Amino acid sequence: MKKITLLAVVLIAASFASCKKVYTCTCTGTYSDGTSYTDVYSTGTKVKKATAESWCSNNNYGNETCTLSK
Repeated sequence: MKKITLLAVVLIAASFASCKKVYTCTCTGTYSDGTSYTDVYSTGTKVKKATAESWCSNNNYGNETCTLSK
């Protein structure tokens, strides 16, 4: 019985742990004159990874390549 109670406590504690983090989106691209640039954006607040991925992909402008990191 103690094992079941301990397991229940662990599962409840894990459910309160947040999967949200502050993510950074790094976008690189090339200007029309051939020079390259890098822009770094932050979510600023803790969000779920799926939200951050969507947000980062929406930051793409033109020839940019954006990658998400923690």
